[in-house]
Amino acid sequence: MACVRCGGTVAPDGYCWDCGQAQPLHRARLETSLDGAAAVTDRGLRRGVNADAMALTTAGPWTVGVVTDGISMTPRPERAAQVAAECGAERLAARLTAGALPEEALEDAAVRAGAAVAALDGPGCTYVAGIAGPAGIWATGVGDSRAYWLPSTGPGMALTDDDTGTLDTISAWLGAGAPPPRPQVHSHRPHVPGTLLLCTDGLWRYLPSADDLRVRLRGPTPLDDARTLVGHALAAGGRDNVTALVIAVVPGGEALVRL
Repeated sequence: MACVRCGGTVAPDGYCWDCGQAQPLHRARLETSLDGAAAVTDRGLRRGVNADAMALTTAGPWTVGVVTDGISMTPRPERAAQVAAECGAERLAARLTAGALPEEALEDAAVRAGAAVAALDGPGCTYVAGIAGPAGIWATGVGDSRAYWLPSTGPGMALTDDDTGTLDTISAWLGAGAPPPRPQVHSHRPHVPGTLLLCTDGLWRYLPSADDLRVRLRGPTPLDDARTLVGHALAAGGRDNVTALVIAVVPGGEALVRL
């Protein structure tokens, strides 16, 4: 890929090695899926660079997802988001495979992701991670990226609390001078099938309530649901990067593929 400004070589983080120009189409839209789960991230209609990131993996019976949102006021926020998503998901999978409790794994992974972003010396991001397994679902967040439980029937609910202060300013984040994160883990044991959703504010600012989100999950697959949610944000204005990661869950079972 050649730089849009000087024709030079583009680095893996989407910036030109020669002139430093951000490449507008780098990571403009990405999709990923595995059995019973999927994620979509899109640059949106107003941003030159997609500073959201996502990671999706499995660890035995567990399905693991992480979604991050680079803080635009910091340098190269997309780098912070990518590092946090990859580090968090890798650590979660490793700890769960080693037999750690979901709560322990989520707390440890958030701290490890925070340390990895801090080592970049400059950028910052928000962070949300979720786990779905035979015994239920767990989620934790730092900043204002969110996790929701969206049941097939009945009211949904948020599984994370925003870390925000006055005027909706973010009061906790990873990297960029932030103290070590103190993530709060929330869990839920579903009684009906449903979806664990992780998303950035590029989605929930258009669909802030769990029920607004739930009624748009019509399948037939998790990837269709992720595309539908991101598509709604784009149709509503797409003012920010937008990411939706969905994990289909069945009570007492693993991630469920809806065919």
